[in-house]
Amino acid sequence: MSGEQHGVVFPVVDGRRSTSTTGRAVVAEALRPVDPVGAAAAARETSWRTGYLTHFRRLVEAGLTSYADARTIAESGLAAVHEQLRWRADDGEEHPLVAAVAGAPGGPTELLDTVALAGGAEPDTALTVPYRGRRLAGDDLRRQLDAWVEAGVVEPGLREVVGTVLENPGWLRLEGRTVVVLGAAAEMGPLRSLLRWGASVAAVDLPRPELWRRLLEDTRGLSGRLLVPARAGRGDLAHRAGIDVLHDLPDATAWVTGLPDRLVLGSYVYADGATHVRVSAAVDALCEAVRAQRSDTALSFLATPTDVFAVPAEAVEAATAAYASRRTSRLLRVPLRTVSGGRLLRRNYVPGEDPGINDSVVLQQGPNYLLAKRIQRWRATAARASGATVSLTVAPPTRTRSVLRNRALAAAYSGAHRFGVEVFEPGTANTLMAAVLVHDLMARRPAQDHPWQDEAYAAAHGGLWRCAYDPRSALGLAALLGVASPR
Repeated sequence: MSGEQHGVVFPVVDGRRSTSTTGRAVVAEALRPVDPVGAAAAARETSWRTGYLTHFRRLVEAGLTSYADARTIAESGLAAVHEQLRWRADDGEEHPLVAAVAGAPGGPTELLDTVALAGGAEPDTALTVPYRGRRLAGDDLRRQLDAWVEAGVVEPGLREVVGTVLENPGWLRLEGRTVVVLGAAAEMGPLRSLLRWGASVAAVDLPRPELWRRLLEDTRGLSGRLLVPARAGRGDLAHRAGIDVLHDLPDATAWVTGLPDRLVLGSYVYADGATHVRVSAAVDALCEAVRAQRSDTALSFLATPTDVFAVPAEAVEAATAAYASRRTSRLLRVPLRTVSGGRLLRRNYVPGEDPGINDSVVLQQGPNYLLAKRIQRWRATAARASGATVSLTVAPPTRTRSVLRNRALAAAYSGAHRFGVEVFEPGTANTLMAAVLVHDLMARRPAQDHPWQDEAYAAAHGGLWRCAYDPRSALGLAALLGVASPR
């Protein structure tokens, strides 16, 4: 197999590395202990790239019966990921994924220095959030949180969480903690906000000089302490900085494990296609290896709003009321549904569901994207059940560069406001999510009875959970309206 990949790889099946075969196997194994019928259906799926959604939805539905079932699905899914994905060393030998974090034979041995950059500015002493050309603080921010809750853009828990941080500005520095931002250059990551507040942040991203040049310039002069992994030697830091977790997982794990203070591991990595699964599995292996040596390590994740979630009865009631009250759309609803064969403008939920199931999956993102994000949700559930501090928040739909590269999704986001969905700018979204992280580390969230409630609390779904229509049934119309009148 010429041009073979190294590092974390999919297994070879029938002479090739099949992402579909692996995805199908992981989902089937996750379901098997709780829902053997669903597991068999996933294992028999002959067209994974088009038929995956039913099985990812079943992963949520099958876990609703009890906390134990949801935890079992999460732990079984993670075990399947670690069993299926492999570590391919530089000598071509393949090993179980766990071997990478234990130092796989033939793996990289390059040692990394830690370069500490201390900011010279005074830290921000109050939480402010950029929004539509202003920086909202204090009562202005509280009023905006009220407005988002009233409009159904976020769940009420977000108002409580951010409000608590407003009342405790001393939390922003996260004294005694080092936040490891895996995917430091990600637009949705908290790196810049945390440094502005005076926190200690370890930045992990690819060893690409242009990436580090931008990142170092963007954070220059902020008040916090930035820790950078760099190859030993002299010269321009941008050329020495960075580490590729996907290919240099042993070195990355060793470097992170040796960082000072109590650790917070934040996963904000993203890649296109199958690489997203590979890097998410690599990060998961790193997190587990670090936690095995440093048990007080906390974890942080952002869930995508374009996924399948169980949602509270209040969201179902709000969507049902919105469906009944949209007088203008009622005139168009019947003919549009007739012409489309029932695909357009469907109800978001069956009235009275408790909990409801929100399916906001964007099919163009594909099964690899959903599996990569599900790994994070599973790890959050499993780690929280074992007693770890975990911050997982549903982040709002946001106009990031990766979204805008997808022309269909960018157009849909431009027209989404016509269906009660607010799409956020990156600066607003990442600052809010950084504030939620601070809260979860300093105060912890209220204990919930079930993992789906942990995910739903403080969710910033942009309105996808409470809008009148099933999001995918309105997406095409939103895209047409977005192209006609871009925002």
